[in-house]
Amino acid sequence: MRSTGVIARGIVTPIFKQGDDTIGIICDSLLSEAQESGFTINDGDIVAVTEAVVGRAQGNYATLGQISKEVREKFGGGELGVIFPIMSRNRFAILAGIAGGCDKLYIQLSYPCDEVGNMLVDIDECDEKGVNPYTDSFTEAGFRAVFGMNTVHHFTGVDYIEYYKSVAGNCEIIFSNDPRHILKYTKKVLCGDIHTRRRSQTLVKKAGAEVCLCLDDLLNTPVDGSGYSEYGLLGSNKATEDTVKLFPRDTKEFVLGLQSELVRRTGAKPEVMVYGDGCFKDPVGGIWELADPVVSPAYTEGLEGTPNELKIKYIADNDLADLSGSELTDSIRERIKTKNESLVGNMASEGTTPRRIPDLVGSLCDLVSGSGDRGTPVVLVQNYFKNYASE
Repeated sequence: MRSTGVIARGIVTPIFKQGDDTIGIICDSLLSEAQESGFTINDGDIVAVTEAVVGRAQGNYATLGQISKEVREKFGGGELGVIFPIMSRNRFAILAGIAGGCDKLYIQLSYPCDEVGNMLVDIDECDEKGVNPYTDSFTEAGFRAVFGMNTVHHFTGVDYIEYYKSVAGNCEIIFSNDPRHILKYTKKVLCGDIHTRRRSQTLVKKAGAEVCLCLDDLLNTPVDGSGYSEYGLLGSNKATEDTVKLFPRDTKEFVLGLQSELVRRTGAKPEVMVYGDGCFKDPVGGIWELADPVVSPAYTEGLEGTPNELKIKYIADNDLADLSGSELTDSIRERIKTKNESLVGNMASEGTTPRRIPDLVGSLCDLVSGSGDRGTPVVLVQNYFKNYASE
């Protein structure tokens, strides 16, 4: 029997630049590490590549000026409201570009935290001051009168109210968790939220907005030679002081191309995916990591679906509670083999939470590669599809 379960290896690569042969460099790096460390690439292994590598090699960038032009063309200038931007200097570096596309900008922040858990004020402070975030809305002056200047982000040390005012220039900050509140200031609205954007857009449109778009409605086609993405400005990151890197495009073609080259060079058929943020929550700060529109924008066929698993501990503590040692081990392995061949009885209901495979693997890879200086934008995952009964 195997004595090792899932293995995730961060693969060191060169720094990718625009125009690089991404597929060739990834294959070279992976096979060089395999030779040096003494492992092989097998059928069913997973090769995962960060979205940043794909986007950088594509040159998928946009300038703030190009963003401003797109905003002015689609909203017609004048006043504009942005609702629910997340509190991240890296993720919302596009704000200056949005501000450049209108004459005055209203920025509506959610509180006590943004959509992904970045705290503006503590929820306990809301309770202490008798504030109901679900019903109470504020101007900036009203918000400061209640909460004072105690609006510094716990981790970054940044006061995002002051920061966004400095970035946007001619803007007014308001606070409400009702997306329709922005219509008291302007009838032109850009939804800055990520996963709740369609609900926000629907509510604002029904309430009488003249124009209401989401971030994926901007830069989903080129503007004056800019990059573009099917996700538009969603998933964009600050690149320089006046450019942002967009989420990569044509990712399906990329994963199929990389898989084909790996088959050619190794004889095995690994699965391939592009991954961004993992979908996990920080237990201390309460920040939900997923600031990208999806964990994985593209993956090969073998990663489709959800795991079909049984909880070993549940079986051991219930159905097989009278067994121990090798008898218990053999019985559990037989259960797992039976489950794989045909779902009998209620075994399927004993399984784990049905999360999607690309979300699970992408989250694993995000944790392995990190977002700092490890230099491992490619992750090789092995044994993921093997279970306790696998040889």
